[in-house]
Amino acid sequence: MKTVGNKTQKPLSRPLPRGKVLHLGPGKTGQISSEAAEHPQVKKLVDAGDIDIFDEGPTPTDGAGRDKCHVPTT
Repeated sequence: MKTVGNKTQKPLSRPLPRGKVLHLGPGKTGQISSEAAEHPQVKKLVDAGDIDIFDEGPTPTDGAGRDKCHVPTT
């Protein structure tokens, strides 16, 4: 798996292999397969500077995606 980050201030929606679609909100991150990272639509976004692709594992920069656990106190 690869982590992909939207560097733009607009939502992105691009087709991926196997009938899947990449949906990323402005400044958000998500995960795609290594195969999808090589897809021409994804490479075009990387070349344009609209997205970044990182190795495995999430890298939230704005707190998004962090697990939050609320335990009631007694």
